Amino acid sequence: MEKPVYRVALLGLGNRGWSHLAGFRANADRFWIQAVCSSSRDKLRTVKEQDEAYLTYTDAEQMLAETRPDVFCFATPPNVRLSLIQLAARYGVKAVAMEKPIANSLQETREISRLCREHGIQVVVCHQHKYLPSFAKLMQVVRSGEIGDVVRIHAKTRGWLYNSGTHFVDYMLWINGGNEADWVVGHVHGKSKLDDSHPSPDFALGELHFKNGVTGVIECGYLSPSYLPPERFWTDNRLTVYGTHGYAWAETDGRWAAFTRHSHGRLLEGQELPWSPAVKDAIQAEYTKDLADWMDDRSKRHPCHFEISEHGYEILFAICAASLDHTRVDLPLQSGLHADMIGRMMQELPEV
Repeated sequence: MEKPVYRVALLGLGNRGWSHLAGFRANADRFWIQAVCSSSRDKLRTVKEQDEAYLTYTDAEQMLAETRPDVFCFATPPNVRLSLIQLAARYGVKAVAMEKPIANSLQETREISRLCREHGIQVVVCHQHKYLPSFAKLMQVVRSGEIGDVVRIHAKTRGWLYNSGTHFVDYMLWINGGNEADWVVGHVHGKSKLDDSHPSPDFALGELHFKNGVTGVIECGYLSPSYLPPERFWTDNRLTVYGTHGYAWAETDGRWAAFTRHSHGRLLEGQELPWSPAVKDAIQAEYTKDLADWMDDRSKRHPCHFEISEHGYEILFAICAASLDHTRVDLPLQSGLHADMIGRMMQELPEV
């Protein structure tokens, strides 16, 4: 039986927008890119030169109203995510593919969640590094039992909290089998990144406790350990998993290592393909293919489904709240903590 081809409308032609476009093109047997929207007429001319069949728009609502797509993909700053989800609900979109972070506040994140549940919208958030060969190797080692039972997970990234940290808290949850955290403590400081398009403290450090007893640490920003030269800043990160019989780690730049019960006292090391445009396109294609499979069959839930990203956002929010309130924060968060965290940090954090 032939599988359906889903109609796609895409908003945003920045770097990530072109990546999403490439992912849909790589799965042309499952997706038809019907329309593209951008505020830049120059970019629209460029995309039209690549395929004259694309309908082009400068207004997202007009695009959705006239094309009624199955999939609405947007690669836009987080401060407009909620308004775009509202459009998706209004025009009967079946699935949304969006960038991270989900929003700029927990209130908006929970409103997005409510709207998508009520309208049956399937949502994927682009934490696509799960598809990297190095991360696949890490997952393979963990699942094989070669390091024993997982007891602790350590994530570190030089990128800041809501830029790269949103990726790595998601990968902590993923490598821990989707088990949620039940409390966090945290520290944040520095205000220079709070006016970024992904507003964040300059450095964040969080201690997590997961419901299955595993503990975790996540550190994001300029005090995070550096393993790579400055020109590899955006891939200078590491996810390490400690077990009862060893440990293993992976980086988005392709390196991995493992010390296991059968490695005979040696550290096994490997180098998959380093991060490059070709690797980026390859993993985006796999991420996009899995969206089609999930739309075909809801039991085949996408690894980057909204619920795991929503909980990851809640954890990052709680790290900030724990720091500002000087306390442990239990999850799920109670309504009294639903403050404007970015605004609080702007007001309360001292200058570095």
